[in-house]
Amino acid sequence: MNTPINVLGTALQPCCKFPMTGFYRDGYCRTGPEDFGQHTVCVRLTQAFLEFTKAAGNDLSTPRPEYDFPGLIPGDQWCLCAARWQQAFEFGAAPKVILEATDASALNIIRLEDLKANVWQADDA
Repeated sequence: MNTPINVLGTALQPCCKFPMTGFYRDGYCRTGPEDFGQHTVCVRLTQAFLEFTKAAGNDLSTPRPEYDFPGLIPGDQWCLCAARWQQAFEFGAAPKVILEATDASALNIIRLEDLKANVWQADDA
């Protein structure tokens, strides 16, 4: 298997292991043929985004124990679908991204300039 590459052209870094994220639930925002949503954008969640995505039909805040899903809170890092991030960006509710942990395939949907304009930094906490 080839090493996944991030949007900066270097080796993909892990996004988060608690809560465990990624389509493959391995902490990485990598994708494959069975990942129709392209869970490739590593983000730092905000309340504004959680409210936006819930209103759009994807409630990430409510725990779902039957799926071993703890529910997410602001400050959690998570692998988002590229199209959902783009939609939130256009709406003005996009969470900040971690470029090193965002898979290069996200660039099929999102402009690199838009990602770079929304980078999470430690002093954003």
